[in-house]
Amino acid sequence: MPDTISLTSTSQTTTPLRQLDAALVWLMALTCGLVVANIYYNQPLLVAIGHTFNISDSRASLVATATQVGYTLGMVLVVPLGDMLERKNLILWMLGAAALCLGGAAVAPTFGLLAVASVLIGICSSVPQLLLPMAATLAPEADRGRIVGRVMSGLLIGILLSRTISGYAGAHLGWRTVFAGAGGLMLALAALLAWRLPRSRPAFAGGYAELMQSLLTLTRELPDLRRSALVGGAIFASFSVFWTTLTFYLASPVYHYGSDVAGFFGLVGALGALAAPLAGKLADTRGSRYALTLSIALALGSYLLLGVSGGYLAGLVLGIILLDVGVQSAHISNQTLVFSLRPEARSRLNTVYMTGYFTGGSIGSVVGGVAWMHYGWPGVCAVGSAFVLLALALHQYYGRTAA
Repeated sequence: MPDTISLTSTSQTTTPLRQLDAALVWLMALTCGLVVANIYYNQPLLVAIGHTFNISDSRASLVATATQVGYTLGMVLVVPLGDMLERKNLILWMLGAAALCLGGAAVAPTFGLLAVASVLIGICSSVPQLLLPMAATLAPEADRGRIVGRVMSGLLIGILLSRTISGYAGAHLGWRTVFAGAGGLMLALAALLAWRLPRSRPAFAGGYAELMQSLLTLTRELPDLRRSALVGGAIFASFSVFWTTLTFYLASPVYHYGSDVAGFFGLVGALGALAAPLAGKLADTRGSRYALTLSIALALGSYLLLGVSGGYLAGLVLGIILLDVGVQSAHISNQTLVFSLRPEARSRLNTVYMTGYFTGGSIGSVVGGVAWMHYGWPGVCAVGSAFVLLALALHQYYGRTAA
């Protein structure tokens, strides 16, 4: 264990480190990016998977759905265990299981077994939602937002770049190689984390049923947690509205772009991840309420720009950058606040928050598709703006006592 990392503990939970080693922070960020990528690798590979098993595109798409379902199950059923079990051991076991499941997907002889492996890959890939509360616990209080933002930047980059990487590798090496390579990466990460990740003392002493019951108790007792989950869900809904419909818009007569060019916009969106540490620092210095208000304003401004000048490439690119910066900054501001509420329950707090966050994203995807089908690009921008305004209203209503 590095000299700069030393843990002291109370009877209930681990106290923050005197100083968090920068190399460990970047290792956590790298781990978040590579593990969350497991959920998105399959999306550019669905056509090839369909050809392998001689199935329709709609049936092949169930692989992506199965992975997302697994990730949600992991957040709800596994992530709370970070408060009850020693986090390092739990993370290492999940990485090992993820490697095994990815290897199973790589050699799956039937589509049914691939779908089952995909659910398990999603469950095991909830590791980032264990690492983020751990980073918040290890970080000094004055730097918590900045450090959480830095770790989160790795997760965001993993989400945005995984499709580009898997699409290229799948086209040249085959889709099975992508899964096999991802499994190898999980084993390499497990070895690095076994060496560098410090141990922590679990804070929850009850059983699993009591642990799950406490999720409802925390939600009921903490209005700031409810606010963050609702605001986060609304802002992520606006994000999903845009990214769900962007490919359709780019393929429309306005641009006539194919899927290869659409992948470029994922790289543009990655610029939003660069704002995550800055948003965390702003939350540390000016408070999460101020940082969140500014983030929502940026997201609203992005939709105004997209609605007015989205038909021009420069306007579209600038709008994407503003939207990603606003949404990701809001996410970091929310998490900084959530992690400050009950230090001994950070994994469970993250479960409640992220459940609300991804529920909003799912709603945004559905509503965005309907808006595009009936009203085109103006409808998409109107619905996206409405979700941002909902986030602002919830923030103002519930955020009166926020930091």
